[in-house]
Amino acid sequence: MSEPQLPARQRSRWPWIAGIAAVVVVAAIVVFAVTRGGSDDDGAKTVRIGVTDASQPYWKTYADLAKQRLNVTVQFVNFNDYSQPNPALKEKQLELNEFQHIQYLANYNVTAHDDLQPIGATAVYPLPLYSLNYTSPSAIPANAKVAIPNDAINQARGLLVLQAAGLVTLKNGGTAFSSTADIDTKKVDVVTLDASQTAGALKSGSVAAAIVNNNYATSAGLPKTAAVFQDDPASASAAPYVNIFVARAADKDDPTYLKLAELYHEASVEQGVQESNGGTAVFRKVAPGELQSLLKTVQDQAVAAGKK
Repeated sequence: MSEPQLPARQRSRWPWIAGIAAVVVVAAIVVFAVTRGGSDDDGAKTVRIGVTDASQPYWKTYADLAKQRLNVTVQFVNFNDYSQPNPALKEKQLELNEFQHIQYLANYNVTAHDDLQPIGATAVYPLPLYSLNYTSPSAIPANAKVAIPNDAINQARGLLVLQAAGLVTLKNGGTAFSSTADIDTKKVDVVTLDASQTAGALKSGSVAAAIVNNNYATSAGLPKTAAVFQDDPASASAAPYVNIFVARAADKDDPTYLKLAELYHEASVEQGVQESNGGTAVFRKVAPGELQSLLKTVQDQAVAAGKK
């Protein structure tokens, strides 16, 4: 199957929903010029973390704290192709990565027959429903057109948002792999568009409402007041979209790696994350065992949806 597309955070770090380009991956090693994980001469442990936004200032804050508090030298390996950080972790070119949510990892594990594991949560980025003419989902007229992204990951999440907003119901409550074929009942006419086009369709008036990821909403100049609904980051339906630190299964209990995942929630790091994301991050602290249990559930859903 084609590589799934990740939903975007507000800033350029996450053009998740733009098509993942089939290009030669460029992995740029930044922050510390070392060639492999292990121990430095001063006894510090070196940990390579794969990311897609190594230039963001908060990663320097994070690396400084890792050195000061854990005596860990963090080496960031930056990837421009989102299909590469998981295989790089599998092949031991990294010790950890942080670029994806549970749903994306579940799809990868099932399709690649891998067993990477989440060891710490970072944040959820709510997915908004926008309307320029209506102030609430209940005000949207019956049979009005509502646009959602057409890529597999965002389509499923968009449908779950519409269900939470009372605009559709999904068979068996829906899953992180639902499609428009799973719509059971509907108040509105759901149309699927490329994620980059949903904001334009809303502005042109061709749809009454649209699911628009934050980066496209910002580019289109949609006012925040036009967001009439978004998924609840604490809800069960949003749980698969919590972003995570990921390790190989053999390393999921490594105490240093677990501490590095926890370090993300230091106040200075979280502040930097919010500054880079326009305040849209909703931070989540979830126990590793709970994340791993959730991953198994979502992987089972992926298998049931025929992703293997």
